[in-house]
Amino acid sequence: MIARPLSHALRSRCLLRKPQSVQGFSTRSNLRAADHGNHYDPPTGWLFGVKPGHKYVKEGWEGIWYYGFIGSLLAVGVAYVFKPDTSIQTWALEEARRRLEAEGILEDPEKIKK
Repeated sequence: MIARPLSHALRSRCLLRKPQSVQGFSTRSNLRAADHGNHYDPPTGWLFGVKPGHKYVKEGWEGIWYYGFIGSLLAVGVAYVFKPDTSIQTWALEEARRRLEAEGILEDPEKIKK
């Protein structure tokens, strides 16, 4: 089968191109989101909604979340520090040392200490 170039009419109808008359975003009111009331809280000027001179009151979930998050970070840190070394470089170095000791090229480090 011989591949022929697409004609101009087919190229203009290609699914990958939109005609220039179609707008990407419509401004018609029937396509806008439904109005569910005013959900906007105007700014009060207070940091985190705490009035000046008042003490912040913790919610019930905050302590559990803080202790759980920090505890899990510590647990992951300890697990990362004490994880076994499974890198290929460490294995290859130990294997090379073992083979050189078996051939007598490298002395056993335990015999040197004695």
